[in-house]
Amino acid sequence: MAIKIPLAWLQLVQQKVRFLVAVAGIGLIMVLMFVQLGFQDALYSSATQVHQSLQGDLFLVSSQYKALTANQSFSRTRLYQALGFDGVDSVSPMYLGFAKFKNPVSGEKYSIYIIGIEPGKVAMNLPEVQENIDKIKIPDVVLFDRNSRPEFGPIAEKFEKEKTDQIIEIYPFDSFAGYRVRVGGLFSLGPSFGVDGNLIVSDTSFLRIFPNSRPSEMIDVGAITLKPGADSQKVLQALKASLPKDVMIFTQQGFINFEKDYWATRTPIGFILNLMLVMAAVVGVVIVYQILYSNISTQLIAYATLKAIGYPNIYLLNVVFQQAFILAVFGYIPGFVISLALYDFAMKATKLPIMMSANNMLLVLITSIIMCMISGGLAMNKLRSTDPADIF
Repeated sequence: MAIKIPLAWLQLVQQKVRFLVAVAGIGLIMVLMFVQLGFQDALYSSATQVHQSLQGDLFLVSSQYKALTANQSFSRTRLYQALGFDGVDSVSPMYLGFAKFKNPVSGEKYSIYIIGIEPGKVAMNLPEVQENIDKIKIPDVVLFDRNSRPEFGPIAEKFEKEKTDQIIEIYPFDSFAGYRVRVGGLFSLGPSFGVDGNLIVSDTSFLRIFPNSRPSEMIDVGAITLKPGADSQKVLQALKASLPKDVMIFTQQGFINFEKDYWATRTPIGFILNLMLVMAAVVGVVIVYQILYSNISTQLIAYATLKAIGYPNIYLLNVVFQQAFILAVFGYIPGFVISLALYDFAMKATKLPIMMSANNMLLVLITSIIMCMISGGLAMNKLRSTDPADIF
């Protein structure tokens, strides 16, 4: 039995060089889309990695809160007031702030994010923090984020090799005098678009590092743990109704969503990433249109012959759509493979969580097919207006 090879495929591969160039062009668009989505996911994932590591059911922040990397403190009295509500089991304050970290090798200073927690009421659900919690009970002992960017020096490597505390200097932004602390352990968190590295310290050490800029009663995040069986939504609504309006209350997912919304809609980087994703799709439509239009022009006599012997426009449209689908799939494959390599390179270079996700794989494939189908529909206008009598 003879195998029927689709006309769309035969027309595409008739000129192999043109077909390969077309696939390469579409593959480039796929790479651009994958890269934009990868950085967008890394933006949201890295910006909310502290939120995801928090330990608690509900979280209090200032009513002026915009993002975790901005300073918006509120009175810890609000956190203790929450203890009086039914269903609340315990509360835990968290202090946040930026300081300058002096690289012990080069002497250069770089901004680092400092997270202060109460050792007796740990607000972070990170295994390494739990394991090393006794170490930061000692004054001026800190935990260093091993995934921090390399600008801070070989702190993690030296600690893992020598297993001894290292003396480092931290400079508050409002002071020229450095404050010496000891690295007593490591943990894994990683940088974000707003943070290059992290330190975790006890609340008392945090206040010693920032003696002039932070009153002890002002905190940045309050974690609330509920009693077993308590309805988080009911407690949340009770807190919202009773606490003064100088604080906001979130569930953990609500807290994460609020942070994502900030980076997506109220920062230049979020806007630029969304814009570039749209522009990549528009450029893709134009490129595929030019490819299909050029192919139709080359095969115009063949199409006119088909129309002359009675093939309807719907058949020709189906051929063009088949070509668009073939180009979409063949362009997607090299684009996907190249993007995997770029993700790995970018993740190692930036230490951001740039990883391929199943959602992005499916989204780019569907977008690729829709993009090519739109281009096919636009290119089909030339066939609709073609009169066989004019060709022959």
